Amino acid sequence: MLTVEKIGGTSMSQFQNVLNDIIGYPGSEGFRYGRIFVVSAYAGVTNMLLEDKKTKAPGIYQCFIKGHDYESSMDHLLKKALHINESFVEIGLDSKVCREFLEERVMQTKAYLNSMEDIVASGYIERDSIFAAARELLASIGEAHSAYNTVNILRNNGILAKFVDLTGFRDSKQLSISERIEKSFKNVNPHEEIIVATGYTKGIEGIMREYDRGYSEITFSKIATYLQADEAIIHKEYHLSSADPKIVGVDKAIVVGRTNYDVADQLADIGMEAIHPNASKPLEIAGINLRIKNTFEPNHPGTVISNDYIGPHAKIEIIAGSDKIVVLEIHDTSMVGEPGFDLEIMQRFKRYNISYIMKTTNANSISLVIWETDLDELLVSELEAEYRTVTVQEAAIVCAIGSNIAMPKILARAANALAKNEINIKCVSQSLRQVNMQFVIDRKMYVKAIICLNEDLCLGESNK
Repeated sequence: MLTVEKIGGTSMSQFQNVLNDIIGYPGSEGFRYGRIFVVSAYAGVTNMLLEDKKTKAPGIYQCFIKGHDYESSMDHLLKKALHINESFVEIGLDSKVCREFLEERVMQTKAYLNSMEDIVASGYIERDSIFAAARELLASIGEAHSAYNTVNILRNNGILAKFVDLTGFRDSKQLSISERIEKSFKNVNPHEEIIVATGYTKGIEGIMREYDRGYSEITFSKIATYLQADEAIIHKEYHLSSADPKIVGVDKAIVVGRTNYDVADQLADIGMEAIHPNASKPLEIAGINLRIKNTFEPNHPGTVISNDYIGPHAKIEIIAGSDKIVVLEIHDTSMVGEPGFDLEIMQRFKRYNISYIMKTTNANSISLVIWETDLDELLVSELEAEYRTVTVQEAAIVCAIGSNIAMPKILARAANALAKNEINIKCVSQSLRQVNMQFVIDRKMYVKAIICLNEDLCLGESNK
């Protein structure tokens, strides 16, 4: 059996658990070769390299593009990374060898950035191209660090292991992401040793430019499909559950168990990614099942996502959503009965590179739910100049999702659960396929809505 497995940053930071419970030791129950691990950077490292994913606090990349002292920030990163290394010495990490690898990579990165800075100063090359290259370069450091450490620890514990560095750090060859993966795995035999690959892959298209912070899952997916893995596995901090455990509590978050790729796409559309949508699609097409596991519950089978699964009994599987959205509504009495009235609106959205999450209409109004970060004041000004009334309102969206929810009364039950908790529904949407019921509500009611829907639709004895 061949599995390709991705380990997230939070799990990597607690590598003792990974070693004991996921990989194991030779001779222990569950240990086997035939496994390829694609690793993320340790928790917080990519935030230091680029910017904080949640708060947007600047990292080294932001220092570089703004002309600030990025070298001091690089020194701070090195100090932090070496501190991480020291925490793994007791489980087999060779401090001296791993220090040398990291110091050499940081030193060379500084040299590359210095050269880029000189090129930018010359004015002969477009700044955006250099900045994009710097972002790619910096992103690669975190995964190279964690992957190299992992192989070092495994070897020092008597496990045959190989480091596959997809960062192309000293490689000037012009390869696409897929070509680099194929070239790197051409002569690798995962049945003879554990393979550890970097989550970052260097390619002419730019993996950061194409997929931003979801790039490690792209690498994971491409490796799995190229090698025709029997199963793809993602090890996360939590199970894929009926609702976010951080909101409803671990004891009230039910492990989903089984679902399909359509449900995974619904989650990705509202920012709750079981897997990046550009990573799931190749797996889906190749017919490779994806298993989501909790690193800290290794004996639990987790949740399997497959192509054709439909729940044997009608039920809501997941309550999810976001409180980081806005509703943009266009009201104009001239739209009633007018074919293609919203075509120009959609063309404007495309010009501003905005994708909507949800769209509802009536005779005179079109409401579009978009990410708050995508809201562009210039777009709003254009729409206000063209249409009678344009309203922008902060809001939240909550969704009831499942592979088999096409049943009477469930929409009414969800609406009633919100009403009983004094939560007003501003917009509602459900397509004919009936895998996702979406409700737009007041932002301040988001947490309460997730809790009450999870209790009523997922924790109840049935959905009847």
